[in-house]
Amino acid sequence: MQMAKQLIHCKFREASGDLLMDFLINLNKRNKENLSSLSKCNGVFKDKRVVEYILLITREMRLDPLVGYHAIELFQRFMVKHLMNLFNAHTSAGVQPRRHKDARTFFDKIKEKFPILIFSCVQLASKLSLYSQMINNKTAVQFLHSVGISVSTQSLFNSEMMILKALEFRLHVPNPLTYMEILLEVLGHNEPSIHVERLYDMGHHVLQFVSLQRTPIYETLLKTISQCLNPTREQRYHICLAAMFPDVLAQAVTAMVVAG
Repeated sequence: MQMAKQLIHCKFREASGDLLMDFLINLNKRNKENLSSLSKCNGVFKDKRVVEYILLITREMRLDPLVGYHAIELFQRFMVKHLMNLFNAHTSAGVQPRRHKDARTFFDKIKEKFPILIFSCVQLASKLSLYSQMINNKTAVQFLHSVGISVSTQSLFNSEMMILKALEFRLHVPNPLTYMEILLEVLGHNEPSIHVERLYDMGHHVLQFVSLQRTPIYETLLKTISQCLNPTREQRYHICLAAMFPDVLAQAVTAMVVAG
């Protein structure tokens, strides 16, 4: 589905050089920490339909685009953490694990809650945003009812708490749009003649495309690097692209390069 154009308000050239340097050092550190602690399941829940659903909610509720990309990362981390917790609880109870069957069983238990969990990630992200109005439970219930999802405020509260506890209340996670904004700020600082506002608008649309077509794009890159039409599991694991796949910094740079 083609994403409708959003109004984007982002001011550039307002940060000092020292502040930008601190931002870059901090983001680079966080990105490395993120890559070093990745789960083998990372990226599984960045399915095109999930990403599109989140971006559409963000647009319909007139939220800052950052909220959507933050919510995508929250949902990915929550699902991996939650399913791992279920699996560990299952095995600690003395039940012999059957990987594929158990994974399907755990997934079936939670898939009916997907729409609410996804929306809760958007709601949590909105509460952390400096530029968007926070989505309260009344507004959330009204919106969900308008799209045919019946839910109570208590159910929404329970969903939020479920996510918060699974993530151990660690909600400040990197997302590609944040990286792109900071890199453009640096570009505008170093090259005042460049129209970074125009690049931002174009880069945002490119980032939407990359996010929605993430799997086929990286599959093509993987096949190119491995020079194999059907890369083996071992090849996927050892090729450096496996580390690049979830790298939000790489996504941000890709959007900037294409936009430029």
